Amino acid sequence: MRQLRSFVLWALLCCWTTRAEIFTSISQMTDLIHTEKELVQSLRDYIKAEESKLAAVKSWANKLDALTRVSTSDPEGYLAHPVNAYKLMKRLNTEWSELETLVLQNPSDGFISNMSVHRQVFPDAEDETGAAKALMRLQDTYQLDSEAFSRGKLPGMHANALLTVDDCFDMGKTGYNDADYYHAVLWMQQALKQLDGGEESVASKADILDYLSYSVYQMGDLPRAIELTRRLVATTPGHQRAGGNLRYFERILTKQLSEQDQDQQPASEEPILLGTYQRPKDHLPERETYEALCRGEGLQMNDARRSRLFCRLQDGRRNPRLLLRPMKEEDEWDSPHIVRYLEVLSHEETEKIKELAKPRLARATVRDPKTGLLTTANYRVSKSAWLEEVDDPVIVRVNQRIEDITGLEVDTAELLQVANYGVGGQYEPHYDFSRRPFDSNLKHDGNRLATFLNYMSDVEAGGATVFPDLGAAIWPRKGTAVFWFNLFRSGEGDYRTRHAACPVLVGSKWVSNKWIHERGQEFRRPCGLTEEE
Repeated sequence: MRQLRSFVLWALLCCWTTRAEIFTSISQMTDLIHTEKELVQSLRDYIKAEESKLAAVKSWANKLDALTRVSTSDPEGYLAHPVNAYKLMKRLNTEWSELETLVLQNPSDGFISNMSVHRQVFPDAEDETGAAKALMRLQDTYQLDSEAFSRGKLPGMHANALLTVDDCFDMGKTGYNDADYYHAVLWMQQALKQLDGGEESVASKADILDYLSYSVYQMGDLPRAIELTRRLVATTPGHQRAGGNLRYFERILTKQLSEQDQDQQPASEEPILLGTYQRPKDHLPERETYEALCRGEGLQMNDARRSRLFCRLQDGRRNPRLLLRPMKEEDEWDSPHIVRYLEVLSHEETEKIKELAKPRLARATVRDPKTGLLTTANYRVSKSAWLEEVDDPVIVRVNQRIEDITGLEVDTAELLQVANYGVGGQYEPHYDFSRRPFDSNLKHDGNRLATFLNYMSDVEAGGATVFPDLGAAIWPRKGTAVFWFNLFRSGEGDYRTRHAACPVLVGSKWVSNKWIHERGQEFRRPCGLTEEE
């Protein structure tokens, strides 16, 4: 019994001593305290990150809410400004993806599923690049400098549609990546100007100077390229390429001056503007004439020619449907004869045609002369749809009206084509008729004899139909239509009818056209006896 009591006392003492050692180990206790503190700090970091993310998302929501209130109140009016259209492309392709990444840090099922559904119709990188090139096309055609665009200062419009430093930088990169150093210079210069003016940006000054200096070199301005590269070296002394580029540029310039026995002149301190460098030539021989006409310059409508133009009431050679309500016809050009008809389409008809076409709009195509296949082309930038009479009675009425007005058979004509030209939308100079040998699709109904073009919207700026060989420009007026013959009576093509749809600067241009073919016109427009009759 005594031994048992001694064992129990020993065991109790041992157990008490062991637990006392655990709770009196201060070092271990302090380690636990530091661990707990780290856990609390980690918890606070998590809360701070969540709050920061939520604040960022709220900021996005407020900004986009304000934007969508403006844009949805008048979608076509909002997109009429090309800067708004470009920034919409950029927002949906780039910025919404950044927002998606932000939210994915702690996934929100509702938002992500919504994003997944809508992403299918979002513009992609190619669309964003296309919108950037459209701004450059407008810049060239209407001779607008980069600052005008970045401040939203377009002819007749001063809207709050601004391009940031990063927007201008991205525009410059678009040109640079396409080896279009002319536009790369203009937009990188604007980015640098706004950055130097105190605007904040993600793009660094070194990045802008790097692109700008090399693009200026590619434009052949070595003194300015050297000056810009020196600024780059001063900004970022350890820049990977700057030092090597500087030595290379200086060596080339020294060699050129030596060969020409000239002294080195300081680089120009004048800002780089539209016209500082010559725009490279492209595939279009009449580019300058075409663009001048788009701006309303170089028109050949002199007083003598204007005196030969008249307006009249036209009843379609006593067509029963036009006797009580004849069409108002105005001469737009004397030779070739181009006329405009007023009040061809009512507002209700125009809106119905747009409604029918919108779900079917697809990138307009042209026929490749080598393969004969339809393909998209950079010289035709629009979306189009083809409407048949079975689609709606309004198409039946429009087709009948075109036949009544022109006196030509439309059964062999092509379907009514509806086209919408958005930001920078254009169709460079072309012929509507097919030059021999004819495309296979024209062998049955013959060549395109005539063109009947309906204007279904007014356009605030740009969007004229111009004839470079004539020096003629016809401006869109909603509800009116223009008509001309593409072929002489002999069936030969009238090459004077080469025409173009100028880029839309401000607005959304809607047109519909009917291409009328030769077959069926044998008694309505008899053949002539000479080639150009």
